[in-house]
Amino acid sequence: MNNLKRPLILIVILPFIIFSLYQILLASPRYESQVKLIVKEPNSAATLDPTMALMSGFGVSTGSVDTELVEAFIFSMDMLLYLEGNIGFSNHFSDSEYDFFSRLKDEASNEAKLSYFNDRVTVEIDEVSQILSVYVQAFTPEFSHRFSSMIVGRAEWFINEIGHGLAKEQLKFVQQEHELVEQKLKSIKSELLAFQRRFDLLDPQAEGTALQQIAYQLEGQIAEKRTELRILESSMSSGAPLVINAKSELESMLQQLENERGRLTDQSSNEDVLRTEQLSVSEVMAKFSDYQINLELALQAYTSSQVSLEKSRIEAYRQLKYLVVIESPTLPQDAKYPEVFYNISLFLVVSLLLFGIGKIILATVEELR
Repeated sequence: MNNLKRPLILIVILPFIIFSLYQILLASPRYESQVKLIVKEPNSAATLDPTMALMSGFGVSTGSVDTELVEAFIFSMDMLLYLEGNIGFSNHFSDSEYDFFSRLKDEASNEAKLSYFNDRVTVEIDEVSQILSVYVQAFTPEFSHRFSSMIVGRAEWFINEIGHGLAKEQLKFVQQEHELVEQKLKSIKSELLAFQRRFDLLDPQAEGTALQQIAYQLEGQIAEKRTELRILESSMSSGAPLVINAKSELESMLQQLENERGRLTDQSSNEDVLRTEQLSVSEVMAKFSDYQINLELALQAYTSSQVSLEKSRIEAYRQLKYLVVIESPTLPQDAKYPEVFYNISLFLVVSLLLFGIGKIILATVEELR
């Protein structure tokens, strides 16, 4: 029996007494401030055209991803460095006023500080509502409240920054491309207007049609005049005044028809036809058609760019996310940690279990011998 009591006292009872005295007398109290948050985004799908809303991705929930991003940022080194610079994280938790085992070591590395920080902050996520519950521990109620408030403020900055930064850069790029397309469209319009003013034409195609109609009318008149001339020649001599007048009118009509056809088909001998303004109607129509094709292509590019710009604007608006504080950081009045009774009871149970396992192992070894 004495062989059992002595190890029990040394391995279980004595450590239990020391641990209990530490928990009751020496362990520094820790106060916990809590805050509840949720990531929200504008519900603007109802205000958009259904096609645009579908194209931009409205209605697709990204709450889980955003919530996990906030959680990851809270436990990041960036958050720790921000708290270090703004509220003196290490100064508070390494103060010699608090017990040796609870406080942060004076010369702790950044990695050790981050590990200590993660032990003092707890984040719980409700899988259904996506509400983040953040619990922050500190040695004083005031610091724990300030600690949690700074975390909320920095997390809000983070969730806004990741959405706004990407959206702004994307929108800026699309706007620049849209401005280039718009300038090109304006330039083509100006060239087309200058071309029309140079030749004093509203529509070269209509002008060409009018010239063709004139030529057709002249051909009809020439045919009639030739018939008239034959009739006169059949009844009069070639020197009769009526015959001579008919021949003269016919020659004038033929000359005018040749001139009109020349306006439609004659080619300019000068290469710089735009500068000398010696283009034929067919050449004018060909160049005007080129300008029209360029204008149509520019209009199509402008329309596509306008759609892309609108989609980018909607995407930028969709990425506007913000943190909603459901429960503001609390100012605790009672110390929540250490949980003295729970810690002492757990220590005793674990010690007895380890002691029992050790005795069983030793008994088994002795029996095998």
